[in-house]
Amino acid sequence: MEAVRLNAAEFIRARLPLLPVPGIPEIVLHKAVPASGLGRLAAEDAAFGSPYWAYYWLGGLALARFVLDRPEVVAGRRVLDLGCGSGLVAIAAMQAGAASVLAVDVDPYAVVATQVNAAANGVAVEALHADLTEGPVPEVDLILAGDVFYDPEPAARVTPFLARCRAAGIEVLAGDPRRAPLPVARLRGLAEYRFAETDSGVMRVSEVFAFD
Repeated sequence: MEAVRLNAAEFIRARLPLLPVPGIPEIVLHKAVPASGLGRLAAEDAAFGSPYWAYYWLGGLALARFVLDRPEVVAGRRVLDLGCGSGLVAIAAMQAGAASVLAVDVDPYAVVATQVNAAANGVAVEALHADLTEGPVPEVDLILAGDVFYDPEPAARVTPFLARCRAAGIEVLAGDPRRAPLPVARLRGLAEYRFAETDSGVMRVSEVFAFD
């Protein structure tokens, strides 16, 4: 697996062009395009899952824009980017002055993509392949959770984990375009943005929430 992941880093650099993020020109990411041929990575590893890390997601876009516009939210703080995907939110937090950022994802390829993207943006991010939802509360000051409520199953695991973190005094911010599994009863809206999530150019609303 380690060899495959090393190959993944080379593949990402070579086949996914480095592009400015829509609405967030401060950051560039390696993004999949039709010619990228992600199927080649999938063919090398039977455990290769959906390559969410290769595309823009609305919740992550909103969180990244939020922390760049309001650097006081992360400045000098220990930050966890939960479900880091491409590493967009982690990179934004470091650019905004976070003391440190731990970027975590259950997909090992997301961890590789985060490392590659962080290097491309000249920031240092610790990236970890793990599922934190069943473990102890992390030693951080702030959790940034973009697009973690995209499906009922992950939402059912993430929601009680974030509730435990809040009970321990950790601030939690979530980014999401109001997908159905969103635990709206626990959320308080902070900001709203419009982004083109895909290459279609269609603008969609995404929001940043405080998890209370």
